[in-house]
Amino acid sequence: MIREREHIGIVFGVAEESDLQDMTRLLGAVFSQYDPPAVATGVTPGEFEDFVRLLCPAVPAAGLTIVGRSVETGELAGALLTEDSASPLPSGIDRLSKRFDPIFDILGQLDTDYRQGKPVATGESLHLFLLGVAETFGGRGVAQQLVTSCLANGLRRGYRTAVTEATNSVSQHIFRKQGFVDRVQRSYRDHRYEGRAFFAAIDGHAGPILMDRSLR
Repeated sequence: MIREREHIGIVFGVAEESDLQDMTRLLGAVFSQYDPPAVATGVTPGEFEDFVRLLCPAVPAAGLTIVGRSVETGELAGALLTEDSASPLPSGIDRLSKRFDPIFDILGQLDTDYRQGKPVATGESLHLFLLGVAETFGGRGVAQQLVTSCLANGLRRGYRTAVTEATNSVSQHIFRKQGFVDRVQRSYRDHRYEGRAFFAAIDGHAGPILMDRSLR
């Protein structure tokens, strides 16, 4: 991790190669346990780790992903895996568990409606992809600091906008506090994939929202 700022006993900075294993494990645990669509389709921690590993090779060179570590113990407190919005899908995504298919479908609908066929130029838009905080560091503002650091880093690198797909009410609140605006929404209750209502039982979360904000 390239240190950038310290807050509440946690140092935040740009992720490096040495952070990837801990980041993969953390995001696998957090998303499989707390992300509504992942929980609804039964994605396991190992299966989510497989997904994160596909994204990891591009992380160090891109310099856009932010992690936070405890100053005292060095433990990974949280991570915000971020990419350029123009990044292609990683190789091997077709070999992931089929449990991901309904998730990719509903999030893909958000992106299609948002982009409306318009291409995205490299270096223009940040994609804040996967935001996770370790359970032991909850309630300390780690998620907000990850987003703050991510946006500041993107601005320094010349990015003009930031976009994210927030899949639950907690992350939607976090991003709204950071100035993100709701652009496109889908309903978990109404969504169907291959005729099945995979997300109908999700309670307390209306649906994923694609949100964006200007960095300038």
